[in-house]
Amino acid sequence: MPETKPRLGYIGMGLMGAPMTARLLDAGYKVAVWNRSADKMKPLIAKGAAAAASPRAVAEQADIVMMCLTAAPAVREVVFGANGLAEAKGAGKRLVDFSSMRPDLTRDWSAELRAKNGMGWVDAPVSGGVPGAEKGTLAIMAGGAPADFDAVKGVVAHLSSRFTLMGPSGAGQTTKLVNQIIVSATIMTLAEAFAFAGRAGVDPARIPEALKGGWADSLPMQIFGPRFAKGQLEPKLGELAIMVKDLDTVADVAKGVNAPLPMMSTGFELMRLMMARGHAEDCLTAVCKLYEGKRLF
Repeated sequence: MPETKPRLGYIGMGLMGAPMTARLLDAGYKVAVWNRSADKMKPLIAKGAAAAASPRAVAEQADIVMMCLTAAPAVREVVFGANGLAEAKGAGKRLVDFSSMRPDLTRDWSAELRAKNGMGWVDAPVSGGVPGAEKGTLAIMAGGAPADFDAVKGVVAHLSSRFTLMGPSGAGQTTKLVNQIIVSATIMTLAEAFAFAGRAGVDPARIPEALKGGWADSLPMQIFGPRFAKGQLEPKLGELAIMVKDLDTVADVAKGVNAPLPMMSTGFELMRLMMARGHAEDCLTAVCKLYEGKRLF
């Protein structure tokens, strides 16, 4: 029978990229992979992924290239650096970027990539953390041309419970910033509330059960609540430094559109405080340590 599944590539075998790639392999796709640290590719190669020598080599072996990288400089290097995606023949191919970065950079770079080799770019930042990546239940918000979105949505369906085109290039990144405003404020409020419960004589571990189904309930309540109750930092659900990076982008974009963000700003500064205390690479759950001891500052 002729091959009907598109050939895939995945760049970035981090906390999110590794389980997402594993799901694509389990779904029967051929996946070429590349990561700056080659050791991180080994578990995926053991599952059947093909190791590529460079981002360009990934693009040469794939119809759809996906990537999830930590920050804009890494995206720029992978796409436009030596042996980057832009050096491959890209006509008829698509890049799906799950990374989070500034919307204006996505708009500029997607146009530049299309001009250089014809490859379409869908910005597709995700929400749902490592559990969502493992279970294929991520919420993915997209920006790009409708034709490019339609070409990749069948593949992305293996990774998400919801994949929504929000508008042209950059719209997915802007929607992710909205997500981060809400998530950061929720997590900081939960950490505060669970600390209050403990100091006031209520077992914090029972709070998620007691409030389930009520107005205070949420996925963060059910996922982070038990971890706050235990002070649990492993396994990581997302690094504090990554959230702070995203909130720094929110703050910068907000200035340009004159959007006040008093609630987010307070949580942002408290997260920055935790980074200064050495928790940059810890799970987001580390914010519960703000409330240990007698003094916050």
